[in-house]
Amino acid sequence: MDSSLTWTQPGPWPMATIDVPLDGADERALVDACLAGRREAFDLIVERHRRTVYQLCYRFVANHEDASDLTQDVFVRAYRGLRNFRGQSSLGTWLYRIGVNVCLNRVSARTLPTEPIADRQFIDQDDDTGSDRLLRKERQARVRAAIAQLPRKQRATLILRIYREMSHQEIADALGSSVGAVKANIFHALGNLRKLLGSEGL
Repeated sequence: MDSSLTWTQPGPWPMATIDVPLDGADERALVDACLAGRREAFDLIVERHRRTVYQLCYRFVANHEDASDLTQDVFVRAYRGLRNFRGQSSLGTWLYRIGVNVCLNRVSARTLPTEPIADRQFIDQDDDTGSDRLLRKERQARVRAAIAQLPRKQRATLILRIYREMSHQEIADALGSSVGAVKANIFHALGNLRKLLGSEGL
């Protein structure tokens, strides 16, 4: 992972006196160690989850520098709110939920992802001639522009489903919603994309 994603803790934890190896510790043990004042425990949490959090943020902004900043923000919020983690979902899901909220709060609906989401679902890439590639890029740009106009929750749900290939339940956990709401968001997102793309469809 790029050195720009190096974790910097935002403030001091009270120092703990217990010195038990944490390398193989599970999530709950790491959280408890953090709350007991062991700085290295949160460093391990960051090390284990930094890549997936960064990838999530990149899906929203498609820019390394911005994604790195958002990733840092996610872990700062997680660090400060760690006492609120109850273990009802996995630590990764909890971090995803924070990440989605951070991205939705920071990313404008007009911000276009440069990595074509159309590559994953909406177009056929069997042909690979120069003219086909040009037409494909043009269509990808139109699809990205349409996705950028979706309501925030619909856009987030679509990105998690298409890019991250998360299940409905995983998306529901990440967004703090129900599976039914996730399915509805996907349904409405695809319907809105069809309207925005007009005769092209998906």
